[in-house]
Formats: sequence, structure tokens, C-alpha cells
Amino acid sequence: MDVRSRNYLLMNRQALENDIKTSYIMDRMISDEVLTLQEEERVRQQNTRKERAAMLINIILTKDNNSYRSFYNALLHEGYRDLAALLQDGIPAISSGNRKSSMDGMTSHVKTILCEGGVPQRPVVFVTRPKLVDAIKKKLYCLGSEPGWVTVYGMAGCGKTVLTAEALRDPQLLEDYFPGGVHWISVGKQDKAGLLIKLQNLCSRLEHDSTLPQRPLNIEEAKDRLRLLMLRKYPRSLLVLDDIWDSWVLKAFDNQCQVLITSRDRSVTDAVAGNKYEVHVESGLAHEKGLEILSLFVNMKISELPEQANSLVRECKGSPLVISLIGALLRDFPNRWEYYLRQLQNKQFKRIRKSSSYDYEALDEAMSISVEQLDDNYKDYYKDLSILPKDVKVPTKVLCILWDMETEEVEDILQEFVNKSLLFCDRNGKSFHYYLHDLQLDFLTEKNRNQLQELHKNIVNQYKKYYKLNTPVLSQEDCMYWYNFLAYHMAGANMQQELRDLMFSLDWIKAKTELVGPAHLIHEYVEYSSILDQKDSTVRENFQEFLSLNGHLLGRQPFPDIIQLGLCQPETSEVYQQAKLHAQRETGAFYLEWINKKSLKNLYRLVVRPHRDAVYHACFSKDRQRIASCGADKTLQSAWRGISQLSRKLAISQPLTW
Repeated sequence: MDVRSRNYLLMNRQALENDIKTSYIMDRMISDEVLTLQEEERVRQQNTRKERAAMLINIILTKDNNSYRSFYNALLHEGYRDLAALLQDGIPAISSGNRKSSMDGMTSHVKTILCEGGVPQRPVVFVTRPKLVDAIKKKLYCLGSEPGWVTVYGMAGCGKTVLTAEALRDPQLLEDYFPGGVHWISVGKQDKAGLLIKLQNLCSRLEHDSTLPQRPLNIEEAKDRLRLLMLRKYPRSLLVLDDIWDSWVLKAFDNQCQVLITSRDRSVTDAVAGNKYEVHVESGLAHEKGLEILSLFVNMKISELPEQANSLVRECKGSPLVISLIGALLRDFPNRWEYYLRQLQNKQFKRIRKSSSYDYEALDEAMSISVEQLDDNYKDYYKDLSILPKDVKVPTKVLCILWDMETEEVEDILQEFVNKSLLFCDRNGKSFHYYLHDLQLDFLTEKNRNQLQELHKNIVNQYKKYYKLNTPVLSQEDCMYWYNFLAYHMAGANMQQELRDLMFSLDWIKAKTELVGPAHLIHEYVEYSSILDQKDSTVRENFQEFLSLNGHLLGRQPFPDIIQLGLCQPETSEVYQQAKLHAQRETGAFYLEWINKKSLKNLYRLVVRPHRDAVYHACFSKDRQRIASCGADKTLQSAWRGISQLSRKLAISQPLTW
């Protein structure tokens, strides 16, 4: 090891021994092949955390420059950034004698370049995602020799940093496009003072033993220094800015060089000039990849994993962060599969906490920090999304009604969330539909649990204010959302009377079944029976029975007259009572009613199949016990006598419709 590097270790030894936990640092150094399993065991045999740290440092002092670089990178990416900063100036320079023409020599050389540049090592547990890695490479190829920006963006914990680092491990990419090397900075959320420190450290790293004057004293001076270094000393190199939160930070690096950034905010490069390319990291791992990660953590074959493994991966919703947290926990507590599955199912995110290769030790921490970075006036709007149904793409119009705003205003607010990977947008032609990832929705629901009832109540009240006594029609963009989820919001708001009024309304049933059929309504009667039955279950049973018995008719086109179907119900039924009132109020319509329903046995098994079009002729049999009819649908139908005229508003010579 170089004398300079050794001295930095010795100078900062006390601070290192006081703070570091060796377990994950050693994992990284073993993966870098600079620490052996025997040496790891020597460290683990020490009694206290401080003694283990001291033993690890003693071992590193006996090794070469690569061990120093590996230890520095492990500190940086295991959350000890302040300690890594103490060692940064001691990072040894790369000797030109290390270059070899063989493939093994080139791989070793590339590895050294990446270590010196601060590129994170592969996580201890790593699975490939080749499509995304290739997508990042292709965008880097697009830069060519011209200055520009590549933005790798996606929601918290989707693997942006790991995938970016993996793309840079391609020897051909570095040799052909970035022979000047790669310079990686973990930026994070910074104020101006923090940004200045980052710039100073980068300049020091690039200068090495240069005789340039003292460190820059302000951001503008640092920006100028960095520009000169990149243009004169590293003209064909790549600058990687990891975890960018604010667009103003990028202005300090806007120096006509080639830059790759990772961010949750897609729009973060809007404030800088140059060519721009994007790679969106999808939020979900394939189920098989999730199982592979778990198997590597617990050192088992996928086929040997317990039965809870599949359920755990499903509950993780494809998030690499969550799967890695669970895997790291199971490595330490291999008998807790059922426990961690239960915590995920119950949304107990705070109990799922573990140091990992990610910057966050818990899911709630990763999600919360994204929300907290929103402007105050946006936070309440985002909280309103807590009540959105899962796996549903919501049209813009619904949120226009909720917030009482014009479409353009709502789209501007939602685009802010989309840009920050807090919301997803599906653009189907001119219509925009928005949805949350399952984990984001779970987080919001848990975070705002005590306010959910009020949030549901607010959206119901806004619906009533907008539509008053009317119902949505199919031509309206938001129509299907309300028919599918208005009852869900009323139940969530515990608006019992409003829910009963809605679900026991023949008008609502007619409008909804005509659009979506009876199955969803029947499901809602079952789902919300505890609310609907608080006074009496009879009415709910009347409507549920009505839909069940007539489902084969209500799914047909053209849609049958639901009032006529209601008149076929027993006279004690609420459905019959409402149908009769509707029939009496109708003008220009003709309805028929059975007058001897009480004398018929098994009335509910009687299926009435009305004509699908106008009825032209009807006549009784000689004994007056049967009636036959025919009409425009070219069918002849007959029924037992037992009907009487309820209202006759049309002349009998005109076609009669059911």
C-alpha cells in the first residue's frame, strides 16, 4: 500500500474504529476479492464492535492499494459517507504499468478505473437485468463525443444506481467512449454548503498531486475549476451524478461535458443545456428474479425455498429495495419467513428495517423522503391520492372534480408527481390516466390511515356537488370510474345513509347494469352488506335477488326495460315498489303487471323473457289462461294468464314495448 494511503488510514483510525460496523463492509471487500473468508472469521471472533473494527483495519494495513480502494467504496456505499470523505484524499493513483493487453488484464484495469472513480461495487447479492443495462449503454453511446446528459430515472428502490454501475463495467464502452475514466459522485439532497463540499472533493480527486491553488471557496469557483479539469485533463471521461434531487444542483456541473445522472425526478435536467437522453427504470422485478434474490440471500436453491417465498415476492410488488431488505433480514433470521410475510401483508413497513446495498434501511424511509421533498402546496394533493383504488387508472376528470380545478391545472399538479416518480401516467391518445404503484399506495394508506375516512368523504361530497341529482353518462371521461367506485368511496367514508340511497336506487341500478352488467353490483351488495344491513337486511336481499334472477337478461343488448322487470317482483319487494312508482310517473309508456302473483308457486324460479324489440300482436287463448305475443324480434312467446294493464298511455294500435 502507498505510504500516503497508509498514513490516511492511520490518521483516521480512531474515528473509523468508533463508528463502523464491519459485517457489510467485509461482504463488499470479499466480493472485491481483497479480503479472504479466513480474514473475515478473524474479525468476527473479536468480542466487541470496536475490536472487530480495529482488527479489520489491521488487516487492511497489511494489503495493497486495491484493498484501500475497496474499503473506501464500502464505507461510501454502506452509509459512512463522512468517514469515506476522511479517506478520499488518500485514494492511490492508478499506475500506467497496470495495463495489459490480455482480456484478464483489461478486466482488472477496468475494475481499477471504476474503483478509483468511486463507482459502487456490485451488491453482495446481485441478479442481472440485461434489458435495462443495455438500454443505459445505448443512451451512453448516443452521447458519442458530444457533451450531453443521460438521465436514469425511476421510483425509490427500483435499482437505478445498481443498474448504472453495472452498465459501466463494460470494458468496450469505457475504452471506446470514455478512455478518460469515470468519476462518480453520490450527491443526494444538498444545500449550497453541502454541494460546495461535493465539488471540492471532486476537484481534489481529479487534481491528484497537482500544484493548483487551494480548494475553491465558492460554487462558482468550483464550477470553473471543474470545467478546466474536465476539458484539459479528462477530455473524454464520464461524470456520474448519483441521486439528484434538485435541478439547481446540475447547473454547477453544466460544463459542456458528458454526464449521467440518476434521479427520481424525470424533469431534473430541464434547467441545463445540451443533448438529453432518458432511461426509465421500471418499478417491478419479474417474479422469478425476486425468488432468485431471496435464494441468494439465504443460500438456497429456488426449488428449496419455503412456500412463503412466493407470497413474499408478490407482497414486495417487484421492488428490488423491499426484496433486498427482506432477504437481508432472512439471512440473519432464517426462521422468520412467516413473520416478515405477515408484516408486509399488514403494511408494517417500519418493522422491515435492515442495512443493505441501498441508501435506505426501510421502505417507509425511502418513500417518505420523496414525499417530504414536495412543495407544501403539493403535499395535500398527494395525500388525496391515498384513497385511490388499487390497480386502477384514474382519468384526469375525476381529479378535476375532486379538486374543483380546470383540466390544465390538474395535469400540471399530476405531472409534478409523475416527474418525481411518485405517480405514473398512461397516455391513451388525448386522454390521460394516472395510477400509483402498489407500494406507493400502501405507504400512503398507512401514513394517512387516520384521515382516510375524511378523504373518502371529501371525494363523495365533490361528486355530489358536481353532478347534483344527475348521474354520469357514457360520453363523459369519468363516467366508468364513478359507476365502479362511488360505492367504494361512500363505504370508506362510512356514509351509511348515502350508500343505502345509492345501492337501493332503481335509477342507479338501471344506469350501472346497462354499462357494466349486474355482476359488479351483486359483488357490492355482498361487500358492503354490513353497512347496508344495519337497519334491516330485507331491502338489500330484495335487490340482490332481483339482480341474481335477472342477470341473464341484464347482460343482453338491447337492454331490457328494468321497470318492467321490477314489476315482476313480489309486491312486498322494495324493487317492485320503486318500479311501480316509476311506471306511474312515466308518460308515453306502457307497462304490464301480474295480478295473481300470490297464487303462483316458486315465483322466483319463473323467468320472464321479454321481447327484444317492439311487440306487434298479443292474444289470449279460448280459456283465457294463456297469452301469446309476437313482435319485431321475430319470436313468438307465450305465458300463463296473470297480467293486467297498469297504465295505458299509448293507443293499442301502436307497437307495445316491454
